[in-house]
Amino acid sequence: MTIERKPAKPKKCRVATCRASFVPSRMGQAVCSPACALIDGPRHAPKARKALADIERKDIKVRKEKLKSRADHLKDTQQAFNAWIRARDAVLPCVSCGRHHEGQYHAGHYRTVGANPELRFEPLNAWKQCAPCNNHLSGNLINYRISLLQRIGEEKVAWLEGPHEAKKYTVEELKAMTAEYRAKTRELKKGEAA
Repeated sequence: MTIERKPAKPKKCRVATCRASFVPSRMGQAVCSPACALIDGPRHAPKARKALADIERKDIKVRKEKLKSRADHLKDTQQAFNAWIRARDAVLPCVSCGRHHEGQYHAGHYRTVGANPELRFEPLNAWKQCAPCNNHLSGNLINYRISLLQRIGEEKVAWLEGPHEAKKYTVEELKAMTAEYRAKTRELKKGEAA
């Protein structure tokens, strides 16, 4: 059984200086001859360059990802965690001074990352904090503790201040945590927009 094809309908050449009528010999043909194709070709160059640039960017991204050290992944996870803390506490005032303002907010850690790296990704240990309190007042810890007692209670503050087992995250764990915190942040921001 053979399928009969309908004869192609005549088209006008896409090249403005030609506009000759022709019957396409293949699907998608828009010009009447190779000469017109050469004239029409540069029109596609920007799209082709953009496609090649996109491929190159993706390739560079993949290569950069392979070169990342554990410290780079830890930094990525910390950024994702901090963004989630700021999104989680978006409606709350600064944990230390209790004010709302138009300035920059951080994810301020009660127990510092340097002194207690095992608590760096503990949600009870990090809260939205204004830049002046975090940077210029070294966390404004006395007021931070008072506010923390009101928010999470004495028992949990005592747990934060107690001893903790050191944690050594693998690169795979860090990648998973980064993806998780980014997803949580997207969900919170999607909820704000709705």
